[in-house]
Amino acid sequence: MIKLMFADDEELVRSGLRAMMSGAADIEIVGEASDGRSAVEVARRYHPDVALLDIKMRSPDDGIRALRAILALPDPPTVAMLTTFDIDDYVSLALRLGANGFLLKDIDPAALLRAVRDLARGGAVLDPGVAARMVQSHRDEQRAAQPARKLLASLSEREREVVGLIGQGLSNAEIGGRLHLSEATVKGYVSAVLSKIGAANRVQAALLAYRGGLLDQ
Repeated sequence: MIKLMFADDEELVRSGLRAMMSGAADIEIVGEASDGRSAVEVARRYHPDVALLDIKMRSPDDGIRALRAILALPDPPTVAMLTTFDIDDYVSLALRLGANGFLLKDIDPAALLRAVRDLARGGAVLDPGVAARMVQSHRDEQRAAQPARKLLASLSEREREVVGLIGQGLSNAEIGGRLHLSEATVKGYVSAVLSKIGAANRVQAALLAYRGGLLDQ
């Protein structure tokens, strides 16, 4: 029996997933969630084999943070992200962090069942519509890489470390633990970094870390 969980902030999407899975004798829905924090708790409590996560839930980086936290659990599930046709940097970032693919929310029920079974075997899934857009996204990333590296080069070594850890989805407290700094000190670094790179929030800093290659190190 394949144990499945899913997370999406729209009840309509969750009810659709439940309906599509209802006739599968080999798939059991063990939990669902409406935001990233709840998704992590469901994964921790029920130990699913497969998790489907909306890439953007209550906030733009909610799905990314949930992905990172779930993959850090002991014996984590195979994770695929749920998305629309709006392919952007979050897609590439999630793949880099360990997602095993992407599925469109309007996926055909039979295709969804095949995907869940493939994921349970450790496979990767990528909807053809997503794959086509990924090609263009990759080209855009290549064009964005040089200015991103230039911005990162203007930072101190410590500031680049902070940006890299933001890119991994770490909180200020987690960054402090990793770098042996107080949370207040990290908060100061984050504020300074956001100002220097002209980023409005941590999500933009994370995308800069991705484009600039900090997550490859």
